[in-house]
Amino acid sequence: MQLRYSFRLYPNEPQRSALARAFGCARVVYNDALRAREAAHAGGEAFPKTGDLSKLLITEAKKTAERAWLGEVSAVVLQQSLRDLDAAYRNFFDGLKGKRPRMGAPRFKSRKDNRQTVRFTANARWKITTGGDLSLPKIGDVRVKWSRNLPSVPSTVTVIRDAAGRYFASFVVETDPEHLAVSESVVGIDLGLGHFAVLSDGTKIDAPRFLRRAEKKLKRAQQALSRKAKGSNNRDKARIKVARTHARVADARREFHHQLSTKLIRENQAVAVEDLAVKGLARTRLAKSVHDAGWSAFLAMLDYKAVKHGRRLHRIGRFEPTSQLCSACGVKDGPKPLHVRVWSCGACGAVLDRDINAAVNVAKAAGLAVSACRAQVGPGLVPAQRSEAGTHRDGQPIVVGIPGL
Repeated sequence: MQLRYSFRLYPNEPQRSALARAFGCARVVYNDALRAREAAHAGGEAFPKTGDLSKLLITEAKKTAERAWLGEVSAVVLQQSLRDLDAAYRNFFDGLKGKRPRMGAPRFKSRKDNRQTVRFTANARWKITTGGDLSLPKIGDVRVKWSRNLPSVPSTVTVIRDAAGRYFASFVVETDPEHLAVSESVVGIDLGLGHFAVLSDGTKIDAPRFLRRAEKKLKRAQQALSRKAKGSNNRDKARIKVARTHARVADARREFHHQLSTKLIRENQAVAVEDLAVKGLARTRLAKSVHDAGWSAFLAMLDYKAVKHGRRLHRIGRFEPTSQLCSACGVKDGPKPLHVRVWSCGACGAVLDRDINAAVNVAKAAGLAVSACRAQVGPGLVPAQRSEAGTHRDGQPIVVGIPGL
């Protein structure tokens, strides 16, 4: 299987200038190719092939005075930019055919885009030096912060500059599955906002709410940005401060997802989750809390780690009535409002915690043998918050549950 490993880069000033030149040249070739294909489509002609575009927009363009500066960067970077356009069109047409989720048509790139990338393949003769630097053609030896060893020789490296001005090297490597020892444990997971995850064994994992916790700092940084004159150096510095605050939030969320997904995969032979309609939930009044939770990224991590370590990940349908079934007797008790967190089964009398009961039902719907004894919480109803995480009109966040981390 193929995995992607990312490491932080620390280029010096000349290397940053060379990378900016590479980003710009790749962007110009991409836009020129997109413009040529749009012109052909408007004229009722067939799309020009990649080979023809390469000859016209790279080889011939370097001989002109207007595009002579394309020769200052590696030709592989420019070729890969054309491959990126091919992939963008392929994904667009596959979406129209129903082969993948729909996405928009390829758009022109801008130097003001938050993310700039260039890719080097083996033909570019890039290498990792004996001193641990990343040697890139026409850029130099760039210092890398290695956090772990690469499992095999990478086939490509992509250099990325994010909105916060940080540089990363992303390697694609072939890895063999690392099957863990067989475990007898299986678990069902109910994802939510009050708690990030509730497990079928009764464990409740609090939602860290990284974005909510950073809202006050973000508010101050964005207010400072709004006061700066457009086009000034101070405005650019303020923009970077906002981007760095967002980057810290994203990094903390990603680390939380990695730690939790690794723990669940290592401890359980099979994991069952519900296929949530994240895009639909992100269009509701809970959109900020849904994006803050990052369920899709977490499930993607569970998916590839299960494949890597020889575990099984089961996804059940989103319309499965996991919150309406009694996990003790299996009787469907009907839908309940969100503020009802504990309920009593009308058939068997079992008192059930809504989230734990749902997690047990998720596991059972996936065919996993789990015990429903943890779903019973004892007699009596426990009042719960009626609102999910949100923001008051005065800007103060509502806290539901006990924040973690």
